[in-house]
Amino acid sequence: MHALTPEQYRRLRDLARAWTAVHQRGAKAASHFNPRLAADALCFQCYRLPDHGDQLVGALVTPLSLWLVMLPAEEAAPGPEPGARTTLTLPSGRYPLEAVALGDSLSCWRLVLLDDLADLDSRQAASRLAQRLMERIMAPAEEETAGTPEGESG
Repeated sequence: MHALTPEQYRRLRDLARAWTAVHQRGAKAASHFNPRLAADALCFQCYRLPDHGDQLVGALVTPLSLWLVMLPAEEAAPGPEPGARTTLTLPSGRYPLEAVALGDSLSCWRLVLLDDLADLDSRQAASRLAQRLMERIMAPAEEETAGTPEGESG
C-alpha cells in the first residue's frame, strides 16, 4: 500500500464524474434518491493484488448507494470488461465484485454495500459512513474463537 499520486486522485474525480454523467438523470426517478448527496470517491488506497496488479480500492458514494470499488491504479491499464466477475480479498474477508461501465472510457469493479442512502442528511454524513465502512472492510476479520466473553464459562 502506498500514497496516491495526483494522477490517481484525478482518476477518482473522473470516476465520480462518470457516475454522475451516466446515472444522475435516471437516479432522480428512484424513490430513494437523496438530493443532498453527490457522487464522491472516498477512502481510496492503492494495493498491489496478485490477480490484478496495482489497484485503487475504496468507496463510491452516490445519491442512491454506497459501492466498494476497485479500478486499475494506472489510466493506461485496461479496465474490466462489463459483466465480468472477480473476488477481492481484503483483511476482513472476500468480496464478490462485478465489472460495470461508467461511460465509454471507464469501467470499474464494484460491490454495492448499501443500496439506500435516503436517510443521510449531508455529504459529510455520507463521507463519515463511507469512512466507517472502509475502516471495517480494511480491518482484519475478528477471530470467531477468540475466547468466551468475560463472565461466561466455556
